[in-house]
Amino acid sequence: MPQMAPLSWILLYIIFSLTLILFSSINFFNYNPSCFKDTSLKSISIKALNWKW
Repeated sequence: MPQMAPLSWILLYIIFSLTLILFSSINFFNYNPSCFKDTSLKSISIKALNWKW
């Protein structure tokens, strides 16, 4: 297995870093929080626990 030159390691690091930043930004700006507004208050249930010590 031949060794890779240091410049190609740097190039790989830059490519993977840019793809990570690209996909993270796409996921961040495509996130739509409006679907959780209606169900957030309905799903919370408070149960009173009576402990008998």
